[in-house]
Amino acid sequence: MKIMPSILTADLARIADEIARIPSADAVHIDVMDNHFVPNLTMGLPVVEAVRAVTDKPLDVHLMIEDADRWALDYAAAGAETVTFHIEAAQAPVRLARELRKQGARASMALRPATSIEPYADLLAEFDQVLVMTVEPGFGGQPFIEAMLAKIARVRQLADQLGIELDIQVDGGVSLQTIGRCAEAGANVFVAGVAVFQADDPDEMVRELKGMLSRPAQL
Repeated sequence: MKIMPSILTADLARIADEIARIPSADAVHIDVMDNHFVPNLTMGLPVVEAVRAVTDKPLDVHLMIEDADRWALDYAAAGAETVTFHIEAAQAPVRLARELRKQGARASMALRPATSIEPYADLLAEFDQVLVMTVEPGFGGQPFIEAMLAKIARVRQLADQLGIELDIQVDGGVSLQTIGRCAEAGANVFVAGVAVFQADDPDEMVRELKGMLSRPAQL
């Protein structure tokens, strides 16, 4: 079970200080948006490189961009341990996943809320992680979409049927109120932005989120 705070809602002018406020986090999640695949424009390669320079924590990069085949490998080269691309934006997802792995990065497939996992079930063995978006990608602070719990469960079921080790990550509306249900459905990696960086003590919130995961009877 891993908690990966998203710096999308952090103070990017003080990014090193913000990351220093979450020592209990398992990784730093970085949202890359191009204002084409999603209606928002955020950070790109220079920010990933800057974050890599100020932390030894693993970097979990989520590409919400068009032409993922063209750009994903550059983020692996910039130091991202995990590179997530949207299956809807990849022309050759298996080839891209294999190239990411060859470069030493973990390959991760992201699904918009309306995208079903079933058409991609036969590809799961090519990936290290599946990201189930529990909000519409593009902006932080959106309410959690309850219907995505069934998709999380379906991805976990497929992974179990295939006998593969697969991280299932959730991103969007993750909080003390929702993280337990996501874990119960089968997720084991959790991205939290607003819940962490808008807390009075971000690291205490990370620890509280982990605490929810250590009490299965309360899930």
